[in-house]
Amino acid sequence: MPPLRTALLQSSGTLGSVEANLAELDAAAVRAAAAGARLLVTSELFLTGYAIGDRVPRLAETADGPSAAAVAATAARHGLAVAYGYPERAGDLVHNSVQLIGPDGTRLANYRKTHLFGCFEREWFTPGDLPVVQAELDGLRIGMLICYDVEFPENVRAHALAGTDLLLVPTAQMHPFQFVAESLVPVRAFESQLYIAYVNRTGPEAEFEFVGLSTLAGPDGVARVRAGRGEELLFAEADPDFLAASRAGNPYLADRRPALYGTPG
Repeated sequence: MPPLRTALLQSSGTLGSVEANLAELDAAAVRAAAAGARLLVTSELFLTGYAIGDRVPRLAETADGPSAAAVAATAARHGLAVAYGYPERAGDLVHNSVQLIGPDGTRLANYRKTHLFGCFEREWFTPGDLPVVQAELDGLRIGMLICYDVEFPENVRAHALAGTDLLLVPTAQMHPFQFVAESLVPVRAFESQLYIAYVNRTGPEAEFEFVGLSTLAGPDGVARVRAGRGEELLFAEADPDFLAASRAGNPYLADRRPALYGTPG
């Protein structure tokens, strides 16, 4: 299988304007497709902005709502898959979610953030309860987490044990926690032997200051690409042949002794 060329859209978009963010997504898809990408990944809550406060209920949409249809049209028009963050309406609940749309416009998978961070998220969102959500894309098994989720090693290891090859992590990583992007994410990729695409917001937004530093880290713990602090569209590849060789040479998963790890809590 050829490597999966992946585009990382580091942007905070336009706070509170779904229409403007859909337009930015489409423009990024034009550039990504022209550069040969088959997958475009956005940041956490990209469609609405992160610091939307009490606008969460009004801006939330169902997984098959009008924004999903618009993203599906963008994906099909440009022939690439799109993973985008958005507030998901599910009955009376709202989740912090990411949805993966295939290059033909098909909805492939939807993941709800399981570990909410801070007072803002806990006030407005309900955590999801499915730790591993996956889909197939160009022969690779794609998994999804959101921001704080990746900071729990159990989450990433669950994906590794379920066969995830490329883990997509839309994020809203803020100051002063930039070490997560710089150090923790590459370590997670190495210790669980998979690729991680970690795609952040950037700049000030209400009381938050997002640090950028988006990256695609490989199973060798090396960042294939690393953003700065501003808006960028980055490209890197998830290579299935390199992944297979790395897994064959790294004994972490084979040498595990799960019976020792079942301690309470």
